[in-house]
Amino acid sequence: MKAIIPVAGVGTNLRPLTYTQPKPLIPVAGKPIISFIIDQMLDFGIDEFVFVIGYLGEKIKDYVENHYPDIKKEFVSQAERNGTGHAIWMARDSIKDVDELVIFFGDTIVEMDMKKIIHSPTSCLAVKKVEDPRNFGVVEYDSDKFVKRVVEKPKIPKSNMAMVGFYKINEVRALLEGLQYNLDNDIRTGIEFTLTDGIMHMIKNGIKFSTTHVDNWFDCGKREILLETNAILLDKEGYASQNLPQFEDSIIIHPVSIGKDCEIINSIIGPHVTISNKAKINSAIVKNSIIGNYAHIKEVVLMNSVIGNDTSITGIRQSLNIGDNTEIDFST
Repeated sequence: MKAIIPVAGVGTNLRPLTYTQPKPLIPVAGKPIISFIIDQMLDFGIDEFVFVIGYLGEKIKDYVENHYPDIKKEFVSQAERNGTGHAIWMARDSIKDVDELVIFFGDTIVEMDMKKIIHSPTSCLAVKKVEDPRNFGVVEYDSDKFVKRVVEKPKIPKSNMAMVGFYKINEVRALLEGLQYNLDNDIRTGIEFTLTDGIMHMIKNGIKFSTTHVDNWFDCGKREILLETNAILLDKEGYASQNLPQFEDSIIIHPVSIGKDCEIINSIIGPHVTISNKAKINSAIVKNSIIGNYAHIKEVVLMNSVIGNDTSITGIRQSLNIGDNTEIDFST
């Protein structure tokens, strides 16, 4: 079995962070999003990967090659951003002879029993009930609980079961034929060739799809969800840092994840803070935030913030001589 991970998106909703940092490399609870995906696949014996890269793709390629040197991997470039279906089609030569395929979008973290989808006798879609399905690909069922229809971002949804970006495909050749058909006939949703439309072509041709439910789904495409995911995972066992060194004149409020060779002086850190490697923090208060590699933070209060790599932030010091009955507001 082979896994294909599309990571060519530009991460528009996380700008300006993603102008220089691809979204799959943003750290959450101590490691980049893409590492959660690769580690889960490796745990289930999948060690062949195809990464569809595009925007800032060399950074993703460098990360994977440096941190996962022993896995079998290919990198396919999607120069034009024409949608998820087009991304899979670009990798057609790498997957056309595969009997079974796993597709996992590179900005998604899920918690679930992976065996249910990996060992499914039919092609299978991972799903989660959502309050507003209009922003997702949605699954509709027939009377036997097989999938009868999938729709990408329906204006009037007939189901609240959303696809979470994790797919197991048993009929790989049929998927590629469906994607090719849509490309040849310019069948798009909006301006994009979507994987959802490719799957719908398979269903119309009689291929059965089942679904399996995920316990938790973190679609890390927006800052507030990214920070919420960071906090939820840090609260779970196994994610937060343990046995941290004694940082000078500082207070650490757990749970936090602090990377290697960080320098923290005269600061209060936590809770729910991820700090990446070689960051320097001096005279600061940081809460519910994500700090990138080599960031320098000094004399600031940060809450609900995402700070990129190699960033320098220095606050403002005031020397005040205040008389009686005075009110000062620095918040504006």
